[in-house]
Amino acid sequence: MGAGSIHVVLADDHAVVRAGIRRLLDDAGDIKVVAEAGSGEQFVEAYFEYKPDVAITDLSMPGIGGVEAIRRILAKESSARILVLSVHEDVLFPVRVIKTGALGYLSKRTAPEALLRAVRTVAAGETFLEREIAQKIAMDGIYGANDPLRELTDREFEVFRMLADGSTVNEVAEKLFLSPKTVGTYQTRILQKTGADSSAALTRLAIRKGLIDP
Repeated sequence: MGAGSIHVVLADDHAVVRAGIRRLLDDAGDIKVVAEAGSGEQFVEAYFEYKPDVAITDLSMPGIGGVEAIRRILAKESSARILVLSVHEDVLFPVRVIKTGALGYLSKRTAPEALLRAVRTVAAGETFLEREIAQKIAMDGIYGANDPLRELTDREFEVFRMLADGSTVNEVAEKLFLSPKTVGTYQTRILQKTGADSSAALTRLAIRKGLIDP
């Protein structure tokens, strides 16, 4: 592996998935996985320990998760080149992570060649969006104006996803380093903006939007 290799930190909570991606990347010849992480916290720690050319992350991971991890990395190093590889294909996730500062987004269903192309594109500091996702984002700009989830701020969206996935207010507060009172305030705003009347209703909304598994 030459000195010009693209160094990658890879974050996913499934070891089998990481192994498959690592094999694909390492076999490419010009890419080398230098560290792996299985949670949002480990991802942040590995990023700053290894300072990779590209950081690849899933979004649904234990702890703070991928979205908050991306936010924390970019808050300290705005030049970080982050590529999201996720099962989530609803436009809400790619739109938000790109706005947060990630350079690329593609689904886990993508072809291996597309992942390699994405890594090289992001390493060059350019944006990479899988074609289908880019089309969905374009269509969302035309037809998605009435989606209540678009009204949520980035922080509200992250709290919404965690609450909908079964986390309590106290658990969300602990993971995001916020006070329970602050999370409670976010919860109230989320319920108002989405028109939901309970945490169960938030869960149903998240499932309907494909943001969490049933």
